Amino acid sequence: MSFNSPIYSSFESKEFNNCRIGIIKSSWNNKITDLLYNSAHSFLLDSGVQENHIISKVVPGSMELVYMSNYLFLENKLDGIIALGCIIKGQTDHDIYISNAVANGLTNVSIKNNKPVIFGVLTTNNLNQALERCGGKHGDKGLESAQSLLQIISVSQS
Repeated sequence: MSFNSPIYSSFESKEFNNCRIGIIKSSWNNKITDLLYNSAHSFLLDSGVQENHIISKVVPGSMELVYMSNYLFLENKLDGIIALGCIIKGQTDHDIYISNAVANGLTNVSIKNNKPVIFGVLTTNNLNQALERCGGKHGDKGLESAQSLLQIISVSQS
């Protein structure tokens, strides 16, 4: 998704001042997930979401994003959630199993709660590729995750 999306350019920040958003960040690979979180959080604020309407949680790893997403929907009246993580390939196929489980789990949470859950989980071969997706030459996936959430909320409410 491009930051210069024509859909986003038609939004007005007043649309989002009553939105309640959850952001869940994995602490695994926190050098990356902190960058993703900061850009997503800043974009939400710049788009009119009120600070006190953003519920932020930190979980140990990407697998825990699934549980915490469901938990936040059950315990809070949220319009949507951004799940942020970073899974970097190691010497085994472990990353593939984790990535698939997280993607499927977040999809199931979204369907179960009839609310958007944005998959802001980087799946890269190395740390450099992850950094390039946190404001580098391959975009800013934290910001793009926040943008995607606001787009789907806007479309859903129209």
